[in-house]
Amino acid sequence: MMLLLLPTAAMAQANPESTPVPSIDVTGTAEVRANPDRAAIDVAVETHATTAAEAASENARLAQKIADALKAKLANAGTIQTGSYSLSPDYRQKPGEINAHIIGYTAVNSVTVETTALDRVGPLIDAAIGAGANRINSVNFTLRDQGGPRNEAIAKAAVDAVSQARALAQALGVKLKRVLHATTNAQPRPIRFMSMAAPRMAVEEAPPTPISPGQITIPATVTLSYEIE
Repeated sequence: MMLLLLPTAAMAQANPESTPVPSIDVTGTAEVRANPDRAAIDVAVETHATTAAEAASENARLAQKIADALKAKLANAGTIQTGSYSLSPDYRQKPGEINAHIIGYTAVNSVTVETTALDRVGPLIDAAIGAGANRINSVNFTLRDQGGPRNEAIAKAAVDAVSQARALAQALGVKLKRVLHATTNAQPRPIRFMSMAAPRMAVEEAPPTPISPGQITIPATVTLSYEIE
């Protein structure tokens, strides 16, 4: 038994790193604001008909009309592409019946526009509605280059974390040594406008759509683990 226990004791003495290192953990936070420089607009046209062919045909006609109107308004200041397409049956179940019956079909085609001309976002929405769009799925404002603002937010959060660590160490009467671990997270929050149904009034009767994006917030957190003595 002694021969088996001695090597185990020796290994425990030879591995001092198994002893927990006294440490404190702090998390710093910061925010940086930046003006967006890119917009993504997703508009759609939804059509209904008694047959799938009729719903798809009318939808294709309006979708092409919307795309042409957007291209004319956008000029060379962005890109246009199909976002999604669906064709599905519509059901209705009469009172007292077990099974629902197909009463028609719905076709939905969405078009996505990306542009750096933020002043054209409102006019682009108006152009789409005027051409037949009856759904505005989303309007998102983002940054093309997130690196600079993100790094600035991380740096500010790190300063906050260090300041907290020093204050905590002083309050506890301990001394900060090396940083054992450091983690960070920073992700810009795009500005999103809620989806909405397009107004049914004629474009010439509707006032221009006002779109004011504001600023994008880039929050960051930095967590530091300090060895103390």
